[in-house]
Amino acid sequence: MSTTSTNALPSKTWLVRWKNLRNSCFVDYNLCHQIQLEEEGMKKRLLIVVMSLVLCIGFALSAIAQVKPATLVKQRQAAMTLLGKYFGPLGAMAQDKAPFDAEIVKRNALLLEALAKMPWDGFQEATANEKSEALPSVFKDPAKFKKASEDTQAAIANLVTVSKTGDTPALKTAIGGVGKTCGGCHDNFREKKQ
Repeated sequence: MSTTSTNALPSKTWLVRWKNLRNSCFVDYNLCHQIQLEEEGMKKRLLIVVMSLVLCIGFALSAIAQVKPATLVKQRQAAMTLLGKYFGPLGAMAQDKAPFDAEIVKRNALLLEALAKMPWDGFQEATANEKSEALPSVFKDPAKFKKASEDTQAAIANLVTVSKTGDTPALKTAIGGVGKTCGGCHDNFREKKQ
């Protein structure tokens, strides 16, 4: 008679499976610990990279802050020259000295908007003794000069807005507004040309 007992001891196969399962848990723990160590190492490396970038940016900013005054003058003069280049045709159109072209007005207005942000940081106190057309009033009354630059930028921003409408009379008025702010700045802060 052969009876199979349900209370029999576990077979060796079951023990082998249990040991394998238990060992795999230890392997997983070790693997998890190893991954954790690698993550900590990556965090340290990332921190080193970030700190290096911060130092590089700091050195770059200090180098920028030490730009030669003559270079600042050249940069602001170049920006002003480009402002004149792209505003000149608009002034001629507004005064009916050139055929009016709304597309050129729109294109030049966008260029002026970008260019109008460029020259102002070149008017640093260190450039006061450099040969240029800037009057001493630029450096003696910086708040007034800053207001004049902001007025010019606001007039150009208005021109950009109006240029999207294509309304010729409104465009001519906006162009006149830009010309007025430019002229006001030139009258107060630039040497008169002979």
